[in-house]
Amino acid sequence: MPREILVTSALPYANGRIHLGHIVEHVQTDIWVRAMRMAGHTLHYVCADDAHGTSIMLRAEKEGITPEALIDRVWQEHTADLRDFGIGHDHYSSTHTPANREITYSIWRALEANGHVESKPVKQLFDPERQMFLPDRFIKGECPVCHARDQYGDACEVCGSTYNPIDLINPYSVVSGAKPVEKESLHFFVKLADFETLLKAWLEQRRAVGGLQAEVVNKLKEWFADGLRSWDVSRDAPYFGFEIPGQPGKYFYVWVDAPIGYLAAFRELCESGTKPGLTPADYARFTRADSDTEMVHFIGKDILYFHTLFWPAMLHGANLRMPTAVNVHGFLTVDGAKMSKSRGTFVNARTYLDHLDADWLRYYLATMLGPTLADIDLDLKAFEERVNSHLVGKWVNIASRCAGFVQKLFDGKLADTLPQAERARYDAAAAKLEACAALYEARDYAAAMRVIIEVADEANAYVAEHAPWTMAKDESKRAELHVVLTLALNYFRLLTIWLTPVVPATARRAFDFLGDTPARFDAGRTPLLGHAIQPFKALATRIDPKQITAMIEASKESLHATPASGSQPVASAASPNEAPATAAPAHSTIISIDDFAKLDLRIGKVIVCEAVDGSDKLLRFELDAGELGKRQIFSGIKAAYPEPARLVGRSVVFIANLAPRKMRFGVSEGMILSAGTGGNDLFLLDADPGAQAGAAVK
Repeated sequence: MPREILVTSALPYANGRIHLGHIVEHVQTDIWVRAMRMAGHTLHYVCADDAHGTSIMLRAEKEGITPEALIDRVWQEHTADLRDFGIGHDHYSSTHTPANREITYSIWRALEANGHVESKPVKQLFDPERQMFLPDRFIKGECPVCHARDQYGDACEVCGSTYNPIDLINPYSVVSGAKPVEKESLHFFVKLADFETLLKAWLEQRRAVGGLQAEVVNKLKEWFADGLRSWDVSRDAPYFGFEIPGQPGKYFYVWVDAPIGYLAAFRELCESGTKPGLTPADYARFTRADSDTEMVHFIGKDILYFHTLFWPAMLHGANLRMPTAVNVHGFLTVDGAKMSKSRGTFVNARTYLDHLDADWLRYYLATMLGPTLADIDLDLKAFEERVNSHLVGKWVNIASRCAGFVQKLFDGKLADTLPQAERARYDAAAAKLEACAALYEARDYAAAMRVIIEVADEANAYVAEHAPWTMAKDESKRAELHVVLTLALNYFRLLTIWLTPVVPATARRAFDFLGDTPARFDAGRTPLLGHAIQPFKALATRIDPKQITAMIEASKESLHATPASGSQPVASAASPNEAPATAAPAHSTIISIDDFAKLDLRIGKVIVCEAVDGSDKLLRFELDAGELGKRQIFSGIKAAYPEPARLVGRSVVFIANLAPRKMRFGVSEGMILSAGTGGNDLFLLDADPGAQAGAAVK
């Protein structure tokens, strides 16, 4: 039976460009939407930018613009990147809209009216320099469990422990570097314990009908072990977001209004009049608790808690429908490793599009995506080989080898009929491909691609067996040749129909060549006969390895970045001796850009700073150098910084590629940069709060 489904992808954060990690999810969603439509269902695909939070506020402040100007600019970038990757949203909005504010307030008031909200004072860490309460991820310090340094305020990346930020040892503000102070503030909470029985039942129901992967449900059960705690949904000013009604200076936490953005985007679509068949009344029909429609979310495994506990609880508490399915996927790695800026494998969508075709990546991802939470690896060599072999060599090649003969010998027209043997062959291929409909629905795209390539292999074997290029030389075989070409091009059409959700732009060009516009999978049950085709034009080209190399080079944070080495011991860096820095000469020697490029300048986050026993001048630094690992630095600046512990949390600039030097206090490599004449007239160079550890200085 035809189904009506509202579909969403997780909202990209409006604080940076779309990268290939985002593209994995949007491609997975877009393939599903296109395939389900071709199976005969009605789908509405919406998304939006997640436009609120402290990070947005701080970035706008850094750029000297308003948050509204920042999110508008990023929205323009995001929509262009997603559009050019073939992502077919019916509507792409922002969470900073009147519709989202109105729905957020409506849900909040319903939660209050139904007794699901409580307030209580909480102790938080407060930045005395910036006069702001610090979100968990804007606080770092020593883990209270394993004592690893430089860990975030909510969880330790070394031992995996979670904790309250006030439990951190020697905490510091990521925003200013200042030592936070405890301060009490009134916060508002949603009582998740009110929904515990409901959520347990919902999770099991969704698992039973395929609306949640079993591994997701098993993971979520861990949250119920000690009972669900109330969810803190408020933040204090300054904050960019929606102010809580009746509570001046209190704002909704970004994860309150972000998922509500799905509903707001859909309401905007219903009210826009831009999609035939949708009216303002459809918003209420889709969102009421007893709706017979479906709501399906596609998300990454890092945000499953928000979508499978907090979100359904909010919806139920406001008497709205809960999600039908939450499809969770894994992360993207490149060449078997986490995406890396220095290696050029942290690739923005636009950088990819500047060098490579969007459908190439869509196809490769489809060959890797299944219904589990397994991570997806973009093996760049396999990417090249798979696109060249499958898309060009096995699919497009069928048309390129046969179309010219149809134009030259048969006036561009296919045969009127197929003999029984050829028709049986076609029907068998069509029947085999119909299994892909269920595979697409189950999000097992990799299995669907295997079926499609099996049929492509059959088609190519048929063409090779009959060798139309040889038959064309024998006028007595014209009728037989016409049949061979007609079946071959119908194989091509059949494959194109089933590949359309994956490579929509290439498929559109293929259908233009065929003079055909099939909108559903079942169009493949009937071959094109007695039909005129257009002159063939190249539909896709092979990937040149130089294109991939150019993309990687364009993605590198610095052409002269020093790559991290897994075999390198814990690195150390130091000034070459204990002598204090001296004043620079009045007239510096002119150098070329090539001379400057020899220096690998990096940002280091100070995680340890202490006086060196036996030295009157040296301080020992331990830096977080990002991908370069931890580095030890000896620097002769003790006179300028008599309380070295106060430097913990600071960002400094250091030379990462200075030759190592063995000193009696330890081996060192590199030099921390400072300004001044020496002695106590020395000042460490600093970086804006957004500069990440290990970032190249250019």
